[in-house]
Amino acid sequence: MTPSHAMNAISRALVSGVDRAAARAMFKGIGLTDEDLEKPLIAVANTWTEVGPCNFHLRLLSAKIKEGIKRAGGTPLEFNTVTISDGITMGTEGMKASLVSREVIADSIELITRANYFDGIVAISSCDKTIPGTIMALIRLDIPGLMIYGGTIAPGSIDDRPLDIVSVYEALGQYQAGKITLEELKAIEDRAIPGAGACGGQYTANTMSMIGEIMGISPIGVNEVPAENERKKEVSLYAGELVMKLVEQNLRPSQIITRKALENAIAAAAASGGSTNAVLHTLAFAREARIPFTLDDIRAISDRTPLIADLRPTGQYVAQDLYEAGGVALFAKWLIESGHLHGDTLTVTGNTLAEATAHAQETPGQKVLYPVATPIKASGGLVILKGSLAPDGAVVKLKGDENQYFRGPARIFNREEDAYHAVQNRQIKEGDVIVIRYEGPVGGPGMREMLQVTAALVGQGLGASTMLITDGRFSGGTRGLMIGHVAPEAAVGGPIGLLEEGDIIVVDAAKHTIDVELSAEELAARRARWQPPQPRYTHGVMAKYARLTSQANDGACTL
Repeated sequence: MTPSHAMNAISRALVSGVDRAAARAMFKGIGLTDEDLEKPLIAVANTWTEVGPCNFHLRLLSAKIKEGIKRAGGTPLEFNTVTISDGITMGTEGMKASLVSREVIADSIELITRANYFDGIVAISSCDKTIPGTIMALIRLDIPGLMIYGGTIAPGSIDDRPLDIVSVYEALGQYQAGKITLEELKAIEDRAIPGAGACGGQYTANTMSMIGEIMGISPIGVNEVPAENERKKEVSLYAGELVMKLVEQNLRPSQIITRKALENAIAAAAASGGSTNAVLHTLAFAREARIPFTLDDIRAISDRTPLIADLRPTGQYVAQDLYEAGGVALFAKWLIESGHLHGDTLTVTGNTLAEATAHAQETPGQKVLYPVATPIKASGGLVILKGSLAPDGAVVKLKGDENQYFRGPARIFNREEDAYHAVQNRQIKEGDVIVIRYEGPVGGPGMREMLQVTAALVGQGLGASTMLITDGRFSGGTRGLMIGHVAPEAAVGGPIGLLEEGDIIVVDAAKHTIDVELSAEELAARRARWQPPQPRYTHGVMAKYARLTSQANDGACTL
């Protein structure tokens, strides 16, 4: 490909002309030549880190991406941004940084890209918040670009039983309940994570990776290649070449991330049993793109979309199994044919979603995907609830074999650690409704995920006989009647902050309701007595996020 003036039009403001001699001198200090600077300058925004396996291998992928960019006539320039490992920080104060990091990732990519007048961009993601963070930046910048995902981890194993990070958290609950020994817990810990890649089930990372492909901001068949599969280098090279085509065609995210693309994103999450975090992040995409999109829209899409993927944590299989069964392309093809996905949306390949998935082939004997005509469940896995306890909404992920109705007394905890200690000390009984509040976007701040608590409940055998409600979030690995994203949150005066120990809470998932058995008069009286808590952080990034963030039903973002 021979670069044209149009392909390097943006970067000319930075490196062209006599007045830009100093900028060129700086670039020559890192080995670039006049010829390099005449070519389109392409950002490679990396989220590499040594802190955790998810993003550990991304330097290898960026090297292939840069090779592809050079081969196609561009000059790649790589920079890094932050990432937080949810699996490492879970259950600690550090977990509050996770959702905040999504905003920092988007902001930092925007800042560096705007400052350096790049003509195009490839964003490399892997762990949970790096995927939405990079996509938010791409939408915001609206220059030719794409997102590539580092890939899923291979499953670990013990005694031929597959393992992943959720296995460790649930084993911790089993150990606390005396069901396994410390030695057995250690064996699971040692073998659950065999190498690089993001958590293996249809947890948040793999859910958002799929959404990237389905929305069209990632090419179909690229993200789903497992992290340590040899094909990952091949598809990374392809991604580098592809961004140059996007620059040549001036194909921008605003042409790809449309209302229909957002509807496809939620349909994909619902049909795959994906993470509740998909709700939060898709709402954030909508806000970035200035597209009206609400929880009511999400409810309608999930209600009409069948659950067809038998993926962990509610099912049996992991993302690598889906890849081997026929992949995201087969999953999308079936949903397009049945009218549950829009096939006419544009993708970064220049093809429509229907065209990009038409080649999909089902692997004979695969058991991961169910035919749309005979789904696992007639409606999707994402269930939106509203009622007196959550006037602006709440979210739960259900396969369909869980309790749909639950009524019980509230057990009140004003932070996650207190709830976990109660679970750890066997103070939670069958029938209890665990309420963890002041953990929302403002109150946390940052909406901590509660996987350590929910997995411990499952491990102790209480997953089906208790319910948990929080204004915080859940990991994609959480399963059961665990309800998050309650809005408004406690810290801004939401009803969840007015609850008292023993109040009776009723959830009817079939009717999409979540209520507390208190009169309007009693709630009003309690609200009159309620005082907002002092902020947990008064300066720094956490305080800044708490001041700027929206509520969960609006994406918990800082636009």
